[in-house]
Amino acid sequence: MSSRQRRTTASSQTHSLKVALIALIILGGIVLGTALEYALAHAATATAESSVLTAVSVLAAPASLNAVIDNLRNVIVGLLVALATLFLTVGGVRYILAGGDPGEVEAAKKTLRYAALGYGIAVLAPLLVSVLKGIVGS
Repeated sequence: MSSRQRRTTASSQTHSLKVALIALIILGGIVLGTALEYALAHAATATAESSVLTAVSVLAAPASLNAVIDNLRNVIVGLLVALATLFLTVGGVRYILAGGDPGEVEAAKKTLRYAALGYGIAVLAPLLVSVLKGIVGS
C-alpha cells in the first residue's frame, strides 16, 4: 500500500470521525437542552395542586399576578434553554471543525462560554422571579 493510499484512508477515517462527533454533539445538545428545560419548567410547577388543575389553568386566563409571572418565567426559561442549547451545539461543532486553528478554537470556546452563561441564567430564573415577586409584593 502506497503512502498516498494510506493518507487517503486516514483522511477518510478522520472525516468520518468528525462527522460522527458532530452528530453526537448535536444530539447530545438537544437531549441536554430538552431535559434541562423540562426539569426547570416542571420543578416550578411541582407545588401546584394537581396536574389536571394545572392543565386546565393553562387554557384559562391567569387568575392572578402570580400566575402571570409564573407563566412568563416558564416562557423565558424555555427560550433561554433553547438558545443555550443552540450555542452549545454551534460551539461544539466549531470546536471540532477548528482543525487546530487557534483563532477558531478560541471562538468556539467563547461560544461554549456563552452557552454555559445561558444555562446559568436559566437555572437562576426562578430565583430572579421570586425576587421580582418580593418587589411587586404579590
